[in-house]
Amino acid sequence: MTNEVPLDGATGCIGRPQPPSVQDSEMKKVLSTQACQVLAELRKTGELCDAIIKVDDWSFPIHRNILSACSPYFRALFTNSRFDQNTQEIRISGVSPDSMAAIIDYAYTRHVKLSWNNIEELLPAADRFLVSGLVKPCCEFLKKNISPENCIGIRNFAQTYSCRDLEKESHNFVLRRFQDVATTSQEFLEMPIDQLCEILDSDYLNVRNEEMVFDAVVRWIDHSPDTRKQEMARLLMCIRLGIITTRTFIEKVKPHRYVKECEAAKSIVVEALRLLCDLDWDDQRTTDPSNRMSRPRVPHELLFVVGGWSGGTPTNLVEVYDTKADSWVVSKHHDVGARAYHGCVTIDHCIFVIGGFDGVEYFNSCRVFNAVTKIWSEMAPMNSKRCYVSVAELEGLIYAMGGFDGQLRLHSVERFNRQTNQWSFIQSMNHQRSDARATTMGGRIYICGGFNGQECLNTVEYYDPTTAQWTLISPMRNRRSGVGVIAYNGMIYALGGFNGITRMNTGERYCPVKKTWSTIPEMYSPRSNFAIEVIDEMVFVIGGFNGVTTIFNVECYDSKADEWYDAHDLSLYRSALSACVVRGLPNVLEYIHSEP
Repeated sequence: MTNEVPLDGATGCIGRPQPPSVQDSEMKKVLSTQACQVLAELRKTGELCDAIIKVDDWSFPIHRNILSACSPYFRALFTNSRFDQNTQEIRISGVSPDSMAAIIDYAYTRHVKLSWNNIEELLPAADRFLVSGLVKPCCEFLKKNISPENCIGIRNFAQTYSCRDLEKESHNFVLRRFQDVATTSQEFLEMPIDQLCEILDSDYLNVRNEEMVFDAVVRWIDHSPDTRKQEMARLLMCIRLGIITTRTFIEKVKPHRYVKECEAAKSIVVEALRLLCDLDWDDQRTTDPSNRMSRPRVPHELLFVVGGWSGGTPTNLVEVYDTKADSWVVSKHHDVGARAYHGCVTIDHCIFVIGGFDGVEYFNSCRVFNAVTKIWSEMAPMNSKRCYVSVAELEGLIYAMGGFDGQLRLHSVERFNRQTNQWSFIQSMNHQRSDARATTMGGRIYICGGFNGQECLNTVEYYDPTTAQWTLISPMRNRRSGVGVIAYNGMIYALGGFNGITRMNTGERYCPVKKTWSTIPEMYSPRSNFAIEVIDEMVFVIGGFNGVTTIFNVECYDSKADEWYDAHDLSLYRSALSACVVRGLPNVLEYIHSEP
């Protein structure tokens, strides 16, 4: 008798095992779900159950094989040679009835309803009974609900139960959101000294300045001064005193009562003063990376400046700014082609460079740089060539507005969808604009100023994607082409630019509540066609053209102080450049040190 071997119709191969089809997988899921439902119903009615778990006064009829399949703990219990197979009742202590019920339900259904009411009991129970499938959703629940108020507790919780991913996530959250944690968290005030020092000592502590770290230390000591003030010397060693301003150190740190009353702190104060004096004599304030007292912390966000116009030609130079060290590093990862008068936005860890001009050609081409892989690649070109283009990102979509195609000033707008790698036209603006600038705030795109081919503009309009319409709002007080526009602390800022006569150093801001523009302090340098971004809670203006020459000067504006400050100059004089901020780079260290 001959046995038939079925042929595989997909390949024509005989007897070759094939992966299950989608239909097979779906069928198995359905059968598995149905089996779970039947077994759960049998448990509820007490049918075919072969054991009862007792927790306090509660009884839970179960099937041993179901719990054994879910939990190595129960499998070891039920298969142990010393376990009496005739035993019907197993008493378990150290767990609440609710947690036991949830674990048993999970064993049968693979589902559990998590909330703050049960998570603190359920995760330890799942860990104890080795229900790994339940530990994971518990950790995911805590990750999704982490906040400045609870992150320290979650970190400790994860550490106790060896949830390494959750521990890492919560620890990084503490470092990343330290300012909020230190000012709002009760858990912060209750931290033990060793844990506090571990956090304060980290190179990755995200603080705007070291004065904030000192304030956090004082707040922690204030919570229990009699028992904690003797720790001041140890805590001072965790503060980068060499990068606090000399004035702040002399007026705030040195005379503080906790510092003065701590004998062990005196030598630290002397060392810090000596270091600050040396740095004050050094115009560049060059710090020694090996000296922990003056080593800058690692930034959580980097400012990238791309391309521009320099020395009469376009450039492809990329520079990266580290706010913690106040330094620029020239990146070797520049694009193959140079361009100026382009737009630039960032999504996730990618920098999108849109349109522009190379001195000969007006571009509709677009490039993207992945800051993690350090690879430049081409993306779909726009439908129109756009030099002097305004670019913005809103809800993951990239908008290119107006510009100049070599013949006309444009009022058309197109939008890029990364999922389809396509540009499509949307509603045009009310005005033709090149050399304008756009920003986003409150789910809208605002575009200000520009040039229509005849005059510099002071008009402003916004695009609302929910209505797909452009709406004109109150005009700026000044005409501004080559203007810098940015959303900052709930306001729209319009800075510098060209009014048709001169380059300006003036600035103004729009309040969407009052619907009015008001002036702000003037920049040190007049400039147009410069880069602008918000980083480290300040507005940075970078490079540009001052009416005579391109410049490399950088300034930053702090709205709380309502003042402008000088920042470190660019490496290259340039205008018509573009900038963007990339946050949370896993390879940030590769960008903040000079590359060979």
